[in-house]
Amino acid sequence: MEDILGLIKLRIKRGTNLVARDTRSSDPYIVVTMGEQKLKTGVVRGNCNPEWNEELTLYVKDVNIPVLLTVVDKDTFTVDDNMGDADVDIKPFLQCVKMELNDLPDGHVIKTIQPNRDNCLAEESICIWKNGKVIQEMNLSLRNVKSGEITLEIEWVNIPDSKGLSEVEF
Repeated sequence: MEDILGLIKLRIKRGTNLVARDTRSSDPYIVVTMGEQKLKTGVVRGNCNPEWNEELTLYVKDVNIPVLLTVVDKDTFTVDDNMGDADVDIKPFLQCVKMELNDLPDGHVIKTIQPNRDNCLAEESICIWKNGKVIQEMNLSLRNVKSGEITLEIEWVNIPDSKGLSEVEF
């Protein structure tokens, strides 16, 4: 417990324009990995524009380890098909959290992160103040596939008696 900095809550909202891996559609789910942690969303049957609206929580030991999202098509009789993947670089978000801001108006933009070749952002992403917390909203372009985006947001959760971000260098 003492080597955990805190938790990241991922709110995986939806997929857009995902590739069809079955005849005309897919049965997508997302595998989320960070270091040795591995979590999955539920499967959305027959949909290339799925709505998950699921929350997954990961612990953070090292801010340099990205969150990897892999979209997969669930198959019954064969191996599940890959539908693309994307990384979430949590460092820009954690830099905003580390500022320890308070009492900002809801919707206040703290930081804007531009898409570049080192991230999977489909468009600029913002860290905002929402309900007393820093939230990063983002659309990620899937790699290794013809089309597809994933919409999600991340939120930091402090753990009592953990190191936190105070001593982390970015």
